Amino acid sequence: MPTLPAQHPWNAHDTAHSALVSAYRGERPSRQPVWFMRQAGRSLPEYRQLREGTTMLDSCLRPDMAAEITLQPVRRHDVDAAIFFSDIVIPMRLAGIEVEIHPGRGPVLERAIRSEEDIIALENSDPDAFEEALAPIREAVALTVAELGTTPLIGFCGAPFTVASYLVEGGPSREYLYTKSLMFSRPDLWGRLASWVADRSGRFLRAQVEAGASAVQLFDSWAGGLSLEDYLGYVQQYSAAVFDHIRELPIPRVHFGVNTSELLVAMRDAGATVMGVDHRLPLDEASRRLGGGTPLQGNLDPAMLFASEQARAEAVRIVLERGRSAPGHVFNLGHGVPKEADPLVLTELVSLVHELGVQA
Repeated sequence: MPTLPAQHPWNAHDTAHSALVSAYRGERPSRQPVWFMRQAGRSLPEYRQLREGTTMLDSCLRPDMAAEITLQPVRRHDVDAAIFFSDIVIPMRLAGIEVEIHPGRGPVLERAIRSEEDIIALENSDPDAFEEALAPIREAVALTVAELGTTPLIGFCGAPFTVASYLVEGGPSREYLYTKSLMFSRPDLWGRLASWVADRSGRFLRAQVEAGASAVQLFDSWAGGLSLEDYLGYVQQYSAAVFDHIRELPIPRVHFGVNTSELLVAMRDAGATVMGVDHRLPLDEASRRLGGGTPLQGNLDPAMLFASEQARAEAVRIVLERGRSAPGHVFNLGHGVPKEADPLVLTELVSLVHELGVQA
């Protein structure tokens, strides 16, 4: 198996044997690893202060700012990993697609991509130019891991179904009507679009790994809107194509989707070595569905961040207990940190997980 270079944190700082990576490998480290999706960003006052006057996507492409935002929750909460601060549409922005994050809504395109001519234009874009455009990503990751030392960085990207849906819908959607219409009526065009997205997202992911990430997570935020049959027929192969960009490297590959309990096995089989589980499915049931051999990540209901301390402690205990059904377990929320969350609650939650994890 190919190895990472000597200067990579995997080797230089032994992140390969960190609590996070050990649990991702199916081991039980002495310290229960915990990190949170969306731990960097909108819930932290230092983030809001730093980003004032800078758009979301612009902040992702300023290496010094992206690195600092990535590091903020590690300093504040004592989490066991950093998650690279970026956005799933950054590869699309770097490929020349006009997209912006609208507050309260999410990514919105200047013009939706729905026709064959639109897809041909994407296919004709220069992959070498895209690789050059990834320079700020590589720089931001390098700056981040230089500060993290032995704490591993998780790289991430969006899965093709979710990202392609943004392109086709032109922004967030509840029903994915245009996306599914393209899938069902023109599977040839859907396949070409999804393949292009998979290539650019995969290159984005590999750039993060080469620059210093010690694990990766593929987010398929919208896959829960698909049946298992449609996922297998129209989506799985393109998620697998993203993982193909880093499949030969030794780092763990996490796959996470929202409301995807019925897709867990199919998502794992796309190439994941770890499955993230949202808060709708108990971890012991997730482990049973996956055959008992797949490490898990999750899955405290984010609403527990607003519950009483007693209720939250009991919920944490239950998640940890159910997580023991898997060969390895990384504690996380069942979705991202809400922007209204109290940072102090998150800090105390990390401490509680570390304390109870030892007892477990």
